[in-house]
Amino acid sequence: MVDQAILETFERDGLAVVPQVVTPAEVALLRAELEAAIAEDAIDYPDVFDRGMVHNCMVRGERMAALLDNPAMNEYLAAVLSETCIVYAYQSSSLVPQQGNYGSRVHVDSPRHIPGYSTNMGVIIALDDFTEENGATYYWKGSHRFESLPEEDAFYANASRALCKAGDMVIFHGRLVHAAGHNTTTRTRHSLTINACRSYMRQRFDFPRLVPQSIIDSLGENGKRLLGMNVRMPTSLDEFYLPEEQRLYKPNQG
Repeated sequence: MVDQAILETFERDGLAVVPQVVTPAEVALLRAELEAAIAEDAIDYPDVFDRGMVHNCMVRGERMAALLDNPAMNEYLAAVLSETCIVYAYQSSSLVPQQGNYGSRVHVDSPRHIPGYSTNMGVIIALDDFTEENGATYYWKGSHRFESLPEEDAFYANASRALCKAGDMVIFHGRLVHAAGHNTTTRTRHSLTINACRSYMRQRFDFPRLVPQSIIDSLGENGKRLLGMNVRMPTSLDEFYLPEEQRLYKPNQG
């Protein structure tokens, strides 16, 4: 059930922490899957600009796929966006010792500024504690209402830190001005990040075609819907004229 106090913090500040949405045992499994995927990508994609970031995590591990059905995450996504929202992107964010990452630039996740209306929402699942020492996210409270990015000096002068525990979920507005920190410890700090958007928007990847059917079949209704399975486009008149219960684009999707 959505905690109204957390939702009020989110609406006021643009970011809030939902405690312990993933159990310690699940955190350990997710962390192991993510580390395996990072090791594979270091071989397959050694020179990319966002080296160390794993994309499309739902196809890189069974537990990372199952996270799409997490009840708490889906409740907050529905409360902020809608019950028909979908995943725009599902990736990782890791900070290795003595470094930042691609997210360490001052940025927002959504280019659209529509006063009073959210098109995108970010979710961070912490797989390690987020501390000031290991690079907890900087963010400017209330900056989701800014029309443009502030100067970097002004941002850091006004920034707070998103401190949380492993297993917590950080929710943040797509227009929130934020930046990953730098990890000054000797241990890599891992997290999974999901950007959700309205059901009428395009996803970063064509997930209904990208994700193997076996993974789709393993998900519940929320997981399938987040992948975009309810808003697929027909590719022929035969698909367009299917009976309503078989149509690719379901009714009432917002």
